Amino acid sequence: MDQIKVFAPATVANVACGFDVMGFALEHIGDELTINRTDTPGFTITEITGCDGLPFQPDKNVATVAAQALLNATDHNQETGFSFKICKKVMGGSGLGSSASSSSAAVYAMNELLGKPFTKQQLVAFAMEGERAASGLPHADNVAPSILGGFALVRSYDPLDVIELDYPSELKVAVVHPLIEVKTSDSKKILRREVSLKDAIIQWGNVGGLVAGLAKPDFDLIGRSLQDVIAEPIRSMLIPLFNDAKSMALESGALGCSISGSGPSIFALCNDEETAQNIGTQFKDLYTSHDIKANVYLSGINPRGTEIIE
Repeated sequence: MDQIKVFAPATVANVACGFDVMGFALEHIGDELTINRTDTPGFTITEITGCDGLPFQPDKNVATVAAQALLNATDHNQETGFSFKICKKVMGGSGLGSSASSSSAAVYAMNELLGKPFTKQQLVAFAMEGERAASGLPHADNVAPSILGGFALVRSYDPLDVIELDYPSELKVAVVHPLIEVKTSDSKKILRREVSLKDAIIQWGNVGGLVAGLAKPDFDLIGRSLQDVIAEPIRSMLIPLFNDAKSMALESGALGCSISGSGPSIFALCNDEETAQNIGTQFKDLYTSHDIKANVYLSGINPRGTEIIE
């Protein structure tokens, strides 16, 4: 195989209570990446579409940084190289795992070209190096679901232990992305360095409740558990109309509503498509009425993760 094209889905990370340890994959929205073998050693990026300002230097672009991490763990013949074409369909600073989609696509495609020396679970660690390049921290709550699909729980970072969670297939999600940029690195800086024992206990209980609710499945338990007392109260101040959007979603039947990743995107998790569609329409109307441009996405939970499309 000398050429491959893959799709890596966007993701909703944190899922309210699971700060830096939980996420799920979305359908339809994600990055596309094409890699070709070349006779020139090393990596080259020949094309980036869909987003201006991303680096073409292989040591600075998250896709090639992640790919290099994987390549370093193999005995690949350094006399050949790889060229990358990146089609960005997840906006940077959206809170939908833009850097994770590129990193996930890169390691998945490289693994296929090299004859699958690694499992999909093992690819997560390499993709995390792309996240380190993007935000300074090698977090896995976006790359894990982007690669694996479904819901993923990062039980431990050292050693890395990612759990693929059971979940009800009926789940649907409405996501609104107000077209402002919130950088992950900036949104992490405003968080408290320490949390109270009281808040930690609440958060632990909700993470356990969410995992149990997904597995049973118990939609009421899922809804009761979709609460964040650590990041949301602070990060929501950066997101216009967050409180209005959340109240509206909950009143319209969402199981829960919170910030997607570091924001500004907001997700509303629902137990049927009609509710998600209704909330998506209300999200759009809310932001339009305040002259704020916003994109709205309706999705199921993507069970496949990163996959070959050509």
